[in-house]
Amino acid sequence: MATPNYGFEKRQRELAKKRKKEEKLKAKAERKTGPGDGGDEPAHDDAGNAASDAEGGEGSGGDGD
Repeated sequence: MATPNYGFEKRQRELAKKRKKEEKLKAKAERKTGPGDGGDEPAHDDAGNAASDAEGGEGSGGDGD
């Protein structure tokens, strides 16, 4: 019987999380740019993305066990 390739499985999970995160950020950006008329909106998006990055990093710690 073949041994499981944990590195490959981990990489696939990471890629799936990355794709999901990018889709979520894209949807969030579309919602913000649609109704917003102000030019300051993209600056707020950058700050929101930094907060989203911090949140995403905290949730991944429990999966490795």
